[in-house]
Formats: sequence, structure tokens, C-alpha cells
Amino acid sequence: MTGLRADRVVRRLADRIVVDGVTLTLRPGETVGLLGPNGSGKSTLLRLLAGVLAPTAGVVTLDGRPLSEAGRRATARRIATVEQHAHTQTELTVRDVVGLGRIPHRRAWTGATAADTRAVAEALARTGLTDRAGQSWHTLSGGERQRAQIARALAQEPRELLLDEPTNHLDIQHQLELLDLVVTLPATTVIALHDLNLAAMYCDRLLVLREGRAVAEGTPAQVLTPALIEQVYGVHAEVGDAPGHPVIRFLRPAARDGLPSHGPAQPGGTP
Repeated sequence: MTGLRADRVVRRLADRIVVDGVTLTLRPGETVGLLGPNGSGKSTLLRLLAGVLAPTAGVVTLDGRPLSEAGRRATARRIATVEQHAHTQTELTVRDVVGLGRIPHRRAWTGATAADTRAVAEALARTGLTDRAGQSWHTLSGGERQRAQIARALAQEPRELLLDEPTNHLDIQHQLELLDLVVTLPATTVIALHDLNLAAMYCDRLLVLREGRAVAEGTPAQVLTPALIEQVYGVHAEVGDAPGHPVIRFLRPAARDGLPSHGPAQPGGTP
């Protein structure tokens, strides 16, 4: 079987199970959203898929071969990850940071090739950072740093792209621009998100986690129901339709209980 797959993976941390028997098969070219409240296991599952963490039980495979046997360099040529937070004490330019994505494609002690230069320039352009290329990483805003990490992943030219809350530090315009970009890439993508409406707009398929276990999987229309949202997030919501995807409208407790709510309930992501 080609592609990336998690088969009944478990990850234990001390005396706590963080991911509990999750199976996920990624289809080539699709965008899968990982949903769930804080502590549900989304980030840990992404790290298992990336090979950064080893499962306590179960197996992650790449093209039918256990990821643990593939080797770090071979894995890095295929799979790129973007974590929630990135820090460095080294003085690097934005171009330097994006260029880190080319390391898996180089031989030891060799300089940048024409292919490396092209990939970095294209990644900077795609993320709107060309004019920031010579700027110090430390002078960037949180949103710009996140875009630079996306550009680093794009320069890696992965076939599988794993993103952990990539829109966290971005304003609405850049959230939409980033996700527009991600879904048009020639890659299989897994994105951990908190915003249910963004997940509904951009993901082909959703996997919902609660306390480390998968509780729902399917298309956004199949998964994002009022009952599921109440079960997983503990909030009441109305689910309507927009062209091609559901739209979630959260209900304030006062409005839910029939009391004055001092204004309409607001659409958007998870509280």
C-alpha cells in the first residue's frame, strides 16, 4: 500500500495514554483535518505520523514499510512537518530558515544547488515572504514566523505535509490565504485545527479525537453534527449549509437556555 498510514497506534506518556488505538489511512492528494479539544492527542498523532515519536503499540507505515525502518533522511525527503511553535537562538535570515527545508536533499558538505535555490525562491513567493528573505528571523511577527515555517516545509517538496495548528498566529486574511495554498499543493496533507468552520471549508475528510481516541471520521458534512460537537467540545451549536460545506454557529449558554443573550451568537471556530 502506498502512502502514509497509522494502524492502531498507541502512545503512552508515563502512566497516561495520549493516543489510544488510532487508525488513519491517507489517500494521495487529500487534505485531512484533525479535530478535537486541547489534550485530545492531535499533536502527538502528527508526531507519530512524522516519525518524530515511536508508537508504544501499533505501527506507522510509509508505502507499506514501517516508518522506523525507512531512515530519517529518507523520511525527511517525503514528509514535512510544521509545528505550532518554532524557536532558534541562531541569527538566521528568513531565506536561511526556508533553506533548511533543502537539507534532506543535499549530500553532506555540499552547497546549495540550482534546484535548492529554485525551491527556496518558489516557497518564499508562495507564502508572500519574498520581500522578507534577507530579514532576520528574530524581527518577524508571530504570523510571519509561521509563514516562514510553512515556506521551509514547502521548500522540502514533500509528498506528505503535516501541519499542527498552522493558522494559530495568523489574521483572517492570512489564514484563508494559507489554507488556499495548502489545499492546492501536490501533497497529501494532515492539518490539526481548532476552527471547525475552517476545517469544514478546506478539508476533504475529518478525524475527530477525544481523550486520545478516534470518535468520528468522514466528510465534514458527515462529522460536524450538533450531537458530535456537543459530545466532543461540550458546547451547543447549529449546523447549516453553505455551498459545498457545513457552517457551524455556536450558541451562547444564555441563548441556548432561552435567556436574553445580548446579541446574536457568533459563527466561528471552537471557543
